Amino acid sequence: MNKIINIGTRGSKLALYQAKRLKSELLEQFPDTQIEIVIIKTKGDKILDVALSKIGDKGLFTKEIENALLDGTVDMAVHSLKDLPTVLPEGLILGGVLERGEYRDALVSIDGRKLAELTSEDIIATSSLRRKAQLLKINPQFNIIDIRGNVNTRIEKMKNGHCTAMIMAAAGLQRLGYDEYISEILDVKSVIPATSQGIIAIETRENDDMIKPFIDGINHKQSYLAALAERKFLNTLEGGCQIPVGCYTEFNKGSFKITGFISMPDSSNLIEGSLSGKKEDAEQIAKQLALSFYKQGASKIVEFIRELGDNNGH
Repeated sequence: MNKIINIGTRGSKLALYQAKRLKSELLEQFPDTQIEIVIIKTKGDKILDVALSKIGDKGLFTKEIENALLDGTVDMAVHSLKDLPTVLPEGLILGGVLERGEYRDALVSIDGRKLAELTSEDIIATSSLRRKAQLLKINPQFNIIDIRGNVNTRIEKMKNGHCTAMIMAAAGLQRLGYDEYISEILDVKSVIPATSQGIIAIETRENDDMIKPFIDGINHKQSYLAALAERKFLNTLEGGCQIPVGCYTEFNKGSFKITGFISMPDSSNLIEGSLSGKKEDAEQIAKQLALSFYKQGASKIVEFIRELGDNNGH
């Protein structure tokens, strides 16, 4: 096979880590393949001074890369799966995933204190409504501000006095070798992670028979099953708005369990629950959990946040 396989990615350190990891896993399985990494700038890389929840664009970190995939410039795209909208453009699919890393959130504090030691005097930075809502549930007095930028940019901002603590995905810090900045990995009982957090996704063209065998050769089956179930939960609940929602999945031999939550941004109306069953029914169980949230009033939360978005001009 003479064709060069082009991997499309964003240019941040974390995105390049993901692209290089994908490349090395492909080369391990298919050593004679020629693989190139193609860096593509996305809208999310260009708008750095606005909170994510205010931009409200679903494909903020993915659209330009997906366009390159559709027009044949690249053959596969690599993303943090949590950045990938649950509804993909026509002609594209979630081809596979690499083995999941740490799925929990991490606290990074200026002086190494843990979450239980933070007070209303602290300034806690996060760009996520999900994290904000859960922090306010822990302590309604917390002072929470927005932060944007790559992992290294955020750490610099904290050192320069922007905040005294930040909540970030633990996997991102670990993958960049920033473990020493982690004050604490947060227990899922206090902060439920983002859907598919810690999963590196490979997006491909549908029915691309040339690329499919490569993806099938490296797809991590259990992580893929978790990804499909968690994305089904999110897709059933919302529809692309920036909503405080999260979930995580657990496997135990043949069984599967999903735990999730949804709430208002101020942590009111918080709905939380778990559902278990057989591993092969994972997607159906995830959907059932989301539908049970609707019966408990989740639709009011989704409508409220959608109206908020419309009023902000989305």
